[in-house]
Amino acid sequence: MAFVLIQHMDPTHHSLLRDLLSKETSMTALEVTNGMRVAPNHVYVIPPNSTMSIANRVLQLNPREDAYATRMTVDHFMRSLAEDQGSRSAGVILSGSGSDGTLGLAEIQAQGGVTFAQDESTARHDGMPRSAIASGAVDFVLPPKGIAQELVRIGRNRFIEPVERGEGDGDSAGDAHPAIYSIFQLLRKSSGLDFTYYRHTTIRRRIQRRMVVHKIDKLEDYVKFLAQNPAEVKALYQDMLINVTSFFRNPTVFDSLKTLVYPVILKSRPRDTTIRVWAPGCASGEETYSLAITLLEFLGDKASQIPVQLFGTDVNETSIIKARTGLYPENIQGDVSPERLRRFFSKTESGYRVSKTIRDMCIFAQHNVLYDPPFSQLDLICCRNVLIYLEPVLQKKVISLFHYALRPTGFVMLGTSEGIGTSTNLFSLLDRPSKIFAKKAIANNVPMAFSVEKKALSNEGSFGARVMRRQGEASWNYPDFQKECDRRLLSQYAPPTVFVNQDLEVIHSRGDVDRYFKLPSGRASLSMLRMVRDGLLSELRNAVTQSMRQNVTVRRKNVLVKNGKTSSTVDLEVVPLNMGKPKEHYFMIIFHEVDGKRSEKGSKSSRKESKASAAARSKDQGRRIARLEQELAATKEYLQSVIESQEATNEELQSANEEILSSNEELQSTNEELETAKEELQSTNEELTTVNDELRNRNAEITQINTDLNTLLAFGGIGMVMLNNDLTIRRFTASAQKIFGLIPADVGRPFRNIKPSIDIPDIGPMIDHVLNNLAIEQKDVQDRSGTWYKVRISPYRSVDNRVDGVVITVLDTSLARGAEAGGS
Repeated sequence: MAFVLIQHMDPTHHSLLRDLLSKETSMTALEVTNGMRVAPNHVYVIPPNSTMSIANRVLQLNPREDAYATRMTVDHFMRSLAEDQGSRSAGVILSGSGSDGTLGLAEIQAQGGVTFAQDESTARHDGMPRSAIASGAVDFVLPPKGIAQELVRIGRNRFIEPVERGEGDGDSAGDAHPAIYSIFQLLRKSSGLDFTYYRHTTIRRRIQRRMVVHKIDKLEDYVKFLAQNPAEVKALYQDMLINVTSFFRNPTVFDSLKTLVYPVILKSRPRDTTIRVWAPGCASGEETYSLAITLLEFLGDKASQIPVQLFGTDVNETSIIKARTGLYPENIQGDVSPERLRRFFSKTESGYRVSKTIRDMCIFAQHNVLYDPPFSQLDLICCRNVLIYLEPVLQKKVISLFHYALRPTGFVMLGTSEGIGTSTNLFSLLDRPSKIFAKKAIANNVPMAFSVEKKALSNEGSFGARVMRRQGEASWNYPDFQKECDRRLLSQYAPPTVFVNQDLEVIHSRGDVDRYFKLPSGRASLSMLRMVRDGLLSELRNAVTQSMRQNVTVRRKNVLVKNGKTSSTVDLEVVPLNMGKPKEHYFMIIFHEVDGKRSEKGSKSSRKESKASAAARSKDQGRRIARLEQELAATKEYLQSVIESQEATNEELQSANEEILSSNEELQSTNEELETAKEELQSTNEELTTVNDELRNRNAEITQINTDLNTLLAFGGIGMVMLNNDLTIRRFTASAQKIFGLIPADVGRPFRNIKPSIDIPDIGPMIDHVLNNLAIEQKDVQDRSGTWYKVRISPYRSVDNRVDGVVITVLDTSLARGAEAGGS
């Protein structure tokens, strides 16, 4: 193993960590320089003021560009480590503040690596370990000593005994280790999801990781561990669904969408049509929200006029719940620009929440792209890094499904390691680096079936496949030959067998079942109860009912079956089947014939037969009586089961009736509350109407007073300027506008910046004196033309007698001075 230590430190601080470690370990401790190759049994320490990554086992340094780089150096390195080393990487989060390292651990875990976090009781600062543990991306929570012991164990045993393949060296479903299929059955039973045709390299890596976590060396032992621990089955299921993503992953891809895809979608969009985008495998929603943000940025001012709807789907319900909340950790600062954070997110105590505008555009749902019907009439499908986890047969199905779901001018975008394979007749390549494909128009629509069965997927042994091979090239292969041999062997030597569902409808049969079933007259039906022959109905119905109720294999012996004038004795066996869907039940009915047919014509012989014939007849009668008693007992048993079922139904109906009555009372109570609330709302509405009338009257009075005031100020001939406490202009009259040379745009400007046409010495100190002493200041001044004015500065008092600025009034006193001069 090689060890790399990432420490949060001041960019200007000289680190002593290398010197301290050299005293504590016999391994070589080095401070990293750019381009240093990693070697085993070495300790590498990040230098100050740097971010570090790894590629091909070479450490690369870059200077820190912003404050975010200072806080998230661990995430940055761990992401590159996961990409470079995959399942051979291990991540450890020790004491520290913040949430750095959480996203990095998730990347390592997704690539099959093992993750650790220091337990909070031993951590001096528990922010980083607590954040990592809460994210679910930690395999081991241990004190430092325990982490060291686990690293030693993993270093000695890691992948020495890999999960074996089957007999071949391929990577297909047919080459898997037999124990893998046992794991598939456990997963299918627990989750309902079939992993048979998922990429087996990925599956082996995920299983191997869980084996390392639980210190299990052999795959068979892990299968036993899974069977005994349902919680581990769920944990493996979550591991299989790699739910790691990020905002704006590969930013150049989103630039390509803006330049190549969005303009075409907008141009070809009919009026009043919604732009529809689907992101299957969306994990926790980052990809879907990224598409919504870039689409809004592209639409710009048109965004409010064009309806947009995005669908984010995933098979993992936990991821969908997280996507719906739209709450993400602080670490997303590394993927989302500050401008986008301000515009499309709101800051919370725990991180960032997607804005309501973006959230309302997105719909998240649990959906399996392989089994569930797709969305339709789509403009764009963004399915990145999903196909790489599927076998080619599933990839081809998904590509065909995307073609079906898109509009004629639609696009599909895949991951950098993905392609459309052999489906070049469905899509054309639009942009190779971004893996954007445009839908092709084809003459015949591709037939779609929105469910996947193993037989249908393999296309082996099916009638359609055989017909196509006969019509096309006359090729022969061993698997087809082997299946044909098996089919003939089963048809000739296997006992007659019928498969029915929980509704007792025949869905499949093997062997000669004509002796036990016949096609009823009238309307065609596959109901087992209508097709079964005389004598078999009662026993067979009771056996299936018992097997259904108890989920056990039920056998009936010596059951007499009539076929016209002949009869035979048969043993039947009803076996319940588990087909992977817990709510659906199937049964296999096997018939074992005990003796050959015998004729009943001899039963009508003459009374004059010999004693031997009489004894034989007596024996037949005894057998007939025994059979009738057996049928009677079976009928009683069936009637008893019907009675019990009816009683249970009656109890359920009674319980449902009581619940309905209770719900009715609750609804009645709710209705009364609503009536009361209605009356209260009516009363409140009347009060609001009264208040509204009062406000309307007051508004009219204020309007009238404001009109009077404006008229007074406009025609009173008084120059008046009102200033705020900060001496900015609040209002002025028309006379003041001429005297001081003001314009309407001066409202809000500082009065000291105004150059009036009259010279008023010391006006600044006068205003300050008025504000400080609340006294009135007066002064006579003269303008350039010789006109005299009396300037009066007084405090501006509000209604509550609070000083809120000053009022400067200027009165022309030339006439008064002239009158005084004439009188004198």
